[in-house]
Amino acid sequence: MELEKSIQIIQTYIKKKLFEDNSGHNYWHMERVVTNAEKILLYEPADRSKVLLAAWLHDIGDYKLHNGIDRTEETVYPLLSSLGYEDTYIKSILKIIQEVSYKGGHNTPPSTIEAKIVQDADRLDAIGAIGIARAFAYGGSKGRALFNPEEKPMEYTESSSYQKNTSCTINHFYEKLLKLKDLMNTDIAKEMARERHRFMEKFLKEFYKETGTET
Repeated sequence: MELEKSIQIIQTYIKKKLFEDNSGHNYWHMERVVTNAEKILLYEPADRSKVLLAAWLHDIGDYKLHNGIDRTEETVYPLLSSLGYEDTYIKSILKIIQEVSYKGGHNTPPSTIEAKIVQDADRLDAIGAIGIARAFAYGGSKGRALFNPEEKPMEYTESSSYQKNTSCTINHFYEKLLKLKDLMNTDIAKEMARERHRFMEKFLKEFYKETGTET
């Protein structure tokens, strides 16, 4: 099946499954990640089909959307198989998706340029103005406090403890978001990340000013 036709079917599938998600991982997040990936592809030679398929599907089985259980393989494999993709090709897509997640900084490093691009594209959507909005949307969906000045950010020694954390949303900036700028793989993503990172720093400075918790 042609890539564009496959993507149309995948888009419809994702809209049905995630359109009403309020955690910041809905259809529009997928679309923005694909847009970021397309921008990076202008500068990085890679298998465009693999990048776009993995970008569209990277969160469909994520543990955050399935009560802590990763359902990527059981979701992605039958979908791509139904579209006519061969076993080896599907496994390569699954490997890219596996290498995208942050996991408290304990993720498997990207082993291909395709995985590096998708990871960068996903992480770009976690920072800047949209990253701020998504952080609070996710925190709200999980019933987390917006801010607790008595609660300090944590350093997670393993991915499982990161996945189980329940700290306030402001702490998430220090536990993940402010670290992402220095974890980008491609030069163009690093450039894009710097501007978004500066915006988050300005936001936090104003936040602490308005809450009277400046240091």
